[in-house]
Amino acid sequence: MIPQNYVGCDVSKDTLDFFDPQSGRLRQIRNHPKAIGSFVAGLDGGCDFVVMEATGVHDRLLRHALAEAGIGFARRNPMQMRRFAQADGQRAKTDKIDARVLSRFGERYRPQADALPSRELERIAALSRRRDQLVETRAREKRHLGEAFEGAIIADIKGVIDELSARIDVLEKAIAQAVRNADSDTARDYDILVSAPGISLITAAALIAHLPELGHRTPKTIASLVGLAPFNNDSGKKKGRRAIAGGRRRIRCALYMASLSAKARCPRLAAFYQRILARSGSRKLAIVAVARKLLTILNAMLRDQVRFNA
Repeated sequence: MIPQNYVGCDVSKDTLDFFDPQSGRLRQIRNHPKAIGSFVAGLDGGCDFVVMEATGVHDRLLRHALAEAGIGFARRNPMQMRRFAQADGQRAKTDKIDARVLSRFGERYRPQADALPSRELERIAALSRRRDQLVETRAREKRHLGEAFEGAIIADIKGVIDELSARIDVLEKAIAQAVRNADSDTARDYDILVSAPGISLITAAALIAHLPELGHRTPKTIASLVGLAPFNNDSGKKKGRRAIAGGRRRIRCALYMASLSAKARCPRLAAFYQRILARSGSRKLAIVAVARKLLTILNAMLRDQVRFNA
């Protein structure tokens, strides 16, 4: 067996800092296609494995270059890496130190390689993010409209809202077209998801783009990824209140809104909502419980490749 060489990489917008434990060398390069291509060409697909922090779009060029070269890689949550460093006695923080920490994390925990990046899913995710930005801006303008009293200002705000609505409509059509143009597996998963109550075309696209693990993880793990798994807070005789935290906010918000519609359309989920409401006395807690139940159902649907059956 060829020993795995875990190369740590700290990612920023302009630069990438690498630490190669095999050679003990630290190297900084520009976060640019040409520089990345030159660096990746020097890696060995047989033993090198890159561990990097998940930094949104800033690691996109590196991920695609590694995938094309056949180099395995894993992305990890920055907070998780910081806590690992502190537990390892590393209090200082610089880009070079972070690269070393990521390398040590790989050697100790040997993470599995992430799935290969998909340009189709990245396009769907980018369109979804832009739509969300405009929806948020439109909601803010609607709040301004409720506060306005001057006629000229009211007319101006209404014009902005109409313009934003038109742009949102264009983006939603582009998202639907991007899904139709995607590979057969993505189109099939999309068709399965929209068969569930409360799951709109846009919510299904967001799930596909931002939660690729759906259908491939256990119910508890997928709930934890989204941030719908309540964590214990006990110590000694104290029994703290369970609460959700972290996870993927975009998916959590989408499922929360979807659960409002789902409980109204699906008797099974409506009965579940009423049981939780009667037990807890909290409508919000009951909705969150429905959102988790809906996520579990969606996970099973994609796992088994079946449409929703009430």
